[in-house]
Amino acid sequence: MRLRVTTSFLLFRFALPAAFAGGAMFPCVAQQTNSGVQRVFTADDYKRAERFMAYNTRPLVFHEVRGKWVTEDRYLFRDSGPEGSEFVLFDAVRGTRQPAFDHAKLAETLSSAAGTTYNAAHLPFTTFEFSFDGKSISFRAKSQKWTCDLQANKCMAEPKSAKGAAERPEEELSPDGKSAAFIRDYNLWLRDVASGKETQLTTDGVKDFGYATDNAGWIHSDRPILLWSPDSKKIATFQQDQRSVGEMYLVESKIGHPVLQAWKYPLPGDEVVTTIQRVVIDLDAHKVIRLQLPPDQHRTTLCDDVECRGSDWDDVEWSSDATHLAFVSTSRDHKHEQLRVADAATGAVRDVLEETAPTQYESGWGRVNWRYLPASNEVIWFSERDNWGHLYLYDLATGKLKNQITSGEWVVTQLLRVDEKNRALYFLADGREKGQNPYFAHLYRIGFDGKNLALLTPEDGNHEVIFSSSGRYFFDSYSKPDVPGVALVRDERGKLITTVAKTDISKLLAAGWQPPVPITVKARDGVNELYGLMYKPTKFDPAKKYPIVNYIYPGPQGGSVGFWGFAPARQDTQPLAELGFVVVQIEGMGNPLRSKKFHDFYYGNMGDNTLPDQIAGMKELAEKYSWIDIDRVGIFGHSGGGYATADAMFRYPDFFKVGISESGNHDNREYEDDWGERYQGLLAKNADGTTNYDDQANQHLAKNLKGHLLLAHGTLDDNVPPYNTLLVVDELIKANKDFDLLLLPNQHHGYGSATLYMTRRRWDYFVRYLLGAEPPHEYELRPPTP
Repeated sequence: MRLRVTTSFLLFRFALPAAFAGGAMFPCVAQQTNSGVQRVFTADDYKRAERFMAYNTRPLVFHEVRGKWVTEDRYLFRDSGPEGSEFVLFDAVRGTRQPAFDHAKLAETLSSAAGTTYNAAHLPFTTFEFSFDGKSISFRAKSQKWTCDLQANKCMAEPKSAKGAAERPEEELSPDGKSAAFIRDYNLWLRDVASGKETQLTTDGVKDFGYATDNAGWIHSDRPILLWSPDSKKIATFQQDQRSVGEMYLVESKIGHPVLQAWKYPLPGDEVVTTIQRVVIDLDAHKVIRLQLPPDQHRTTLCDDVECRGSDWDDVEWSSDATHLAFVSTSRDHKHEQLRVADAATGAVRDVLEETAPTQYESGWGRVNWRYLPASNEVIWFSERDNWGHLYLYDLATGKLKNQITSGEWVVTQLLRVDEKNRALYFLADGREKGQNPYFAHLYRIGFDGKNLALLTPEDGNHEVIFSSSGRYFFDSYSKPDVPGVALVRDERGKLITTVAKTDISKLLAAGWQPPVPITVKARDGVNELYGLMYKPTKFDPAKKYPIVNYIYPGPQGGSVGFWGFAPARQDTQPLAELGFVVVQIEGMGNPLRSKKFHDFYYGNMGDNTLPDQIAGMKELAEKYSWIDIDRVGIFGHSGGGYATADAMFRYPDFFKVGISESGNHDNREYEDDWGERYQGLLAKNADGTTNYDDQANQHLAKNLKGHLLLAHGTLDDNVPPYNTLLVVDELIKANKDFDLLLLPNQHHGYGSATLYMTRRRWDYFVRYLLGAEPPHEYELRPPTP
């Protein structure tokens, strides 16, 4: 028996124990067959849609190469074909390729040591999961760490019970590989790799005032955040101060007493937020040198945390001789940046240059774009001061601008390599190649003086580039959303060395897969071009009318499409289309990678959520294609997309008929401080008690709901706390509105084991309320056994 819940009392009473509150029985226009009977979807209908889930499409894609550079300009990659995988080593200097090791011997040796049968073509690791030096490899298989001597044909497992194995905390290895830094009891420690000897480096770390910790806001981990000096003799890090910062609370559901989770989680407007006190640890002198400046904000120029890419500490660079440390201090509102250089021996700090942005400053996308060049007494700096993201050359001693390096109506996204000897820069940029999608990245080279700009990756498509450690070669993989990739190796001048692989999708096509359709529509202003993707059923009938569903992620740090290269699946957009919808993803105004004006379009007004652009774009598509039914519009998204979905249902209730809002940050006063304060601004209270955050809060608009809204949230969401959704629920109840609520007990932001359940409920919801049909009863999505 399926439970339908319609009252606020039952929503509260049944939501947690049953893991859901079913939909109220809203009136709807049923989709009818030719006989006039409401259509009932079968399990076979869902099974056909499930064929296009990533776990079914990804295995049908072959020779899609991703790897890493190893010593001596050799590129190591895993080449997967229909019969299995081979690890290949390409030597860029000699132009040769060969198996990285004897796969059969390794499989036999590992099988014997592990007591499990491994096939030579199906070894239990990927390129990125193991280290390789030509003589041995180390990797993890089934949570067990292994080291295999390729010359002695011997594999050894690291005992889980051994000291420094399973119990060992996360570590940061020194450049020479001899030492590893880790956190213990709020202090930083050092482990000698060879002997295992441990040395305590700091002694005054205490709870909420620990060293190298990154556990503020939506991130709370034990990995150390630090930067080793090139000579492995110094460590740059910080002491993170959260002693008076407010806490966030979550409760784990279980039989018996619930388990309370509490951690520091500052919010916009809090008087006290997390700060860092920068230090340098001199290992030879056994000293902790505290830099001579007030505490810095827990911010970076790149993202909403002190680190942005795993454990990389952004905005910090050592001089090659380890005597000085350059870093950028970011203000709480991300408007003001200061590049500073510290003396590593004394802690003295010198201000070099600063920049103030009227909205928010950022230094790039994916990596920071400033570089510290003490050898030539210069600094490469990134700025959007002329409305486009470009590189500038400054004098390190005086802080004066020497010259602008790049210019034009296009955007530098990532500075990948600085060739100081030849005074040349290598960088990725978007929007320079006319006639191409402006989100496609290409690699360029230019001189420090801004002369001799050269395009190194001319093919039309989105290029992903990785340089070898020497900088003499780079790996280039390019593709489009609707065109599979080609992987190349080129030299630093852009000359093709070899074609490594061409992605094979023949089996994917044979299975009935079709690529998304690239679309271009006008923004709300009727001037700006917006780009996106459209998905249609594989058995598309232009004589029919299809409801349109908008998958949304409003940013502002990203967009609905996100990745502009080839992918055999993007969320469940194609499976959803297969059920009888047209699904679209549109990059609206307020998304990055265009001009500064475009990106900052709704700065200070996050409730905009690009929604006027989404509406304008879908209306334009409906005018162009008679098979789009613009009177039946659905929308869904997760996190920021969940926020935008509920916002759409409340602000435009006559346009959006059905919405599925997952884990939304519905009021950014209830989300971590760095996000809202960067894009909405610092919280300001007016004399009448209102604030500049009121208009972006979804609960204030909940009374406008007319259509069918499903709200979903994990009860242990430590990124966007579930109270964001409950604020909306409370106002919907007060407004006597019917809605649906799905609480996922003990699930975090990504839903974990409940992900496929959420996917199926999403399909059911759109089928029932946008198609007016009946979904199959409790269909279960089942990925194939690995």
